[in-house]
Amino acid sequence: MLSALAVAVAAGLELAVGEPPTRIHPVAWFGRVVWTVDREWDHPLAVGGLAAVALPLGAAAIVGGSVALAGSIGPLAAVALAGLVLFLTTSLRSLLSTARGVIADTEGDLPTAREGLLALAGRDASALSAGEVRSAAVESASENLADGLVASLAAFVLGGLVAGGLGLPSLPVAAGAAAWVKAVNTMDSMLGYRSKRVGTPAARLDDAAMWLPARVSALLLALACGSPRSVARARAWLDGVPSPNSGWPMGTTAAALGVRLEKPGVYVLNPAGRLPDVATARRSVTRIGVAGAAAYLLAGLGVYAWF
Repeated sequence: MLSALAVAVAAGLELAVGEPPTRIHPVAWFGRVVWTVDREWDHPLAVGGLAAVALPLGAAAIVGGSVALAGSIGPLAAVALAGLVLFLTTSLRSLLSTARGVIADTEGDLPTAREGLLALAGRDASALSAGEVRSAAVESASENLADGLVASLAAFVLGGLVAGGLGLPSLPVAAGAAAWVKAVNTMDSMLGYRSKRVGTPAARLDDAAMWLPARVSALLLALACGSPRSVARARAWLDGVPSPNSGWPMGTTAAALGVRLEKPGVYVLNPAGRLPDVATARRSVTRIGVAGAAAYLLAGLGVYAWF
């Protein structure tokens, strides 16, 4: 019951607040720590490997210890702090709002849409057409459903389940697990580029951590779109996607809504379709929101049933 309440707290804060300001967001503080690693090293893989292990574990230990300390005050204090942690390690409302804004701008202000896309996708948007900008917005929203929401929810549920099985306090371990996966994902987003050898260990760790959330997100999207077969259809297009995980939610969205999603020069998902028009792109974002709401519901039901 307490773990389910923590999920409810996180969902309620997501609805009420959306996204805290960057200056007071703990994930941004963690990013400043990661930034100190982002430079040239004589042995970049060794430094990157040490950082990929130590920094996420450090974040998890701080969070887990804080929730355990709150639990010594009272169970509701632990619930409140664990729910706050889960809220801070997830993002849905801000993601959907940003995607909708970019899509709306493609109707009459393409330069603004291209600029706004930078908040969603790390790609050069200067030469993208309106349809390609909408495609990028839908791709990023689909991918970030996994990275920004499902991964932390899944870690919270699985962490609590393992803790319960070992006879450990569930809430501190669950919150620590959510913080760990968010830290890994943050390191990958900052360092996980081919040009940064120091980020290679974090990128590989993120690939492993995101394996399950990406596929769960694809299933949620298929259900939200009312197209259960879209996950299987997406498999045919995934070889061209560099990431072993991001293609699953993106490809499922492309299959379920019958649109072409494309990163020029890199991959094409559903090549027989057309780039999304404004109405279809908006519908895609709505379905991603439905999938996100389902993720919260399933996480709450999961911890309630298991713990």
